[in-house]
Parts: sequence; structure tokens; C-alpha cells
Amino acid sequence: MALPEMEFIWMDGELVPWADAKVHVLTHALHYGTSVFEGIRSYATDRGPAVFRLPEHADRFLLSASVVKMIPPYGKGEVIRSVKQTVRENDLISCYIRPLFFYSYGNLGLVPKASPVHLVIGAWEWGAYLGDKAGAGVSVYILPWRRIHHSQLDMRAKLGGTYVQSTICGLEARNHGCDEAVFLNLEGRIAEGPGENIFIVKNGVVRTNDRSESILEGITRTSIIEIARDLGYTVEIGPMTKADFLAADELFFTGTAVEVVPIVKALDGSNGPEAKEEHRIGTGEAGPVTKKLRETY
Repeated sequence: MALPEMEFIWMDGELVPWADAKVHVLTHALHYGTSVFEGIRSYATDRGPAVFRLPEHADRFLLSASVVKMIPPYGKGEVIRSVKQTVRENDLISCYIRPLFFYSYGNLGLVPKASPVHLVIGAWEWGAYLGDKAGAGVSVYILPWRRIHHSQLDMRAKLGGTYVQSTICGLEARNHGCDEAVFLNLEGRIAEGPGENIFIVKNGVVRTNDRSESILEGITRTSIIEIARDLGYTVEIGPMTKADFLAADELFFTGTAVEVVPIVKALDGSNGPEAKEEHRIGTGEAGPVTKKLRETY
């Protein structure tokens, strides 16, 4: 489904009509993925729209820019004000927000010596990322390809170019009839989804992994850890094996786009497409802990 068109996109300090927000075809980021981004959500409250954990998103956005050696033309305060302006001027309440720093038109050598950094911010209404059945639970394909390793890149950053792996593997999962993919890391343990963190529930204990397992430690992930502890659940953070994953009482994804989504079925292709095995997770339905965390979130 194509994005719903809003009235404006914020571009380098100006609100530009949606259809007029354009860049040159020789933009550096288009060729090499030299961009960084955030996914942020705004929610309806009795005081109007509220952008969820915006300061934390702005901090990570600027950290990501530093990882790709950008000198951003805007600081944290300006990013925060511009995000709010984009939501407000598009008359949005519940929406998804996408800020993007990118190396723009200049040179096309691998090192962007003459390509200035630009900032764009889009916002639009976006419902359930994994479709209408996300609340009831989704199926996943455990991939034969391993996640980019934490020894290769700074996993704290959301780098545009690294998401080509997520795109390819998300398509592969759907080719196998599943709703989403799951990566193992180079050590053969559970890493993450293409754009989601993973939680296991076993005997009432909530467990997830950390950056040493080659994941992006998502802001929604952090929120769920805090919520689970506030609700009285024991939360453990550490490595998760594939056996832990398949034997879980409950599994769920977290992320800005997906929010909290139960995983109820897994197709294990980690030993190659010819050796696929189907597994039901727990009862095959969204479990009580997942439901409680999803509702509270």
C-alpha cells in the first residue's frame, strides 16, 4: 500500500508540499545508503497528540549521524521542534514520523567529500505494520543468513544502508509464506527481526538480548523492559538460543512500527530452505504476558 499523502514534508527548515519534496537522482545516499533515520510515533491523548519518547529518538538520531561521520546542520532542539511542527502542520494526531539525515547531491565517490548533509521529516497515518492479524499473532521465518555482526558496525546506529539486508530477508520470509523474518547472529543465537527486537516469555520470566547479540537496542524495547518490571515481571537480559526461542511459552516482537506483536508460529529455515521445520509457539495463540504488555504499552 502506498503512503497516504499528507500536506507537507519538512525539508531543511521549510515545509514543502508533499508532491514537491524531491532530491537529485545522483544524491549520494541514493547510491550508497549513506543516510540515518528514526521511526517515531505520535499518539492521541486528552491533551492532543503526544510524540512518544521524542528526546530519546533525537539523541539516537544524532548518534547515528556521528557514526556515519556526518556533521548535522541541526541539533537536538531543532530536530525536536521540527518533528513537532511537521505533526502539527499536517494536522495529525496518531501518526508515524520519519526524520532522515542524508548525504545529498555533490560527489559520487564513496567518501562524500562534496555532498552536504540534509534533513527531511515526513509524517503520515500508519496502522498495524504487520497487518490486521498482528494482535492475534504472526508467523516468522528463521533465516539461513546471519545478522550483521556487532564487530562489523556500531549497532547503536540506524544506518540506511544496513537496512537492505532487512528488506531482502523480509521479502524472503514472505516468499516462504511467513509474516516476518528472524535473524540469528554469527554465533547462531537469536538476534532480532528485520526491524524489531524479540522477547521470550518462559515460566513467567520475560527475556530479551542486548547489543552484544548484534541487535539495535530499540526504544520500544527499553519501554517494554521498564513496563514489564513495573508490572512485577522478572526481566532477564542475555543471550537467547534458537532452542530457547522455539520452546518459549510466548514470543513477541517490539518496535516503533510494530509496537508489540505476538509470534505464534515459526518456520525454521536456519539450516537451509530444504530443511524447513514448522513449530508452534506455546499454545499457538497470543499469551497472557504478551497481551498484558501490549495492552499496557
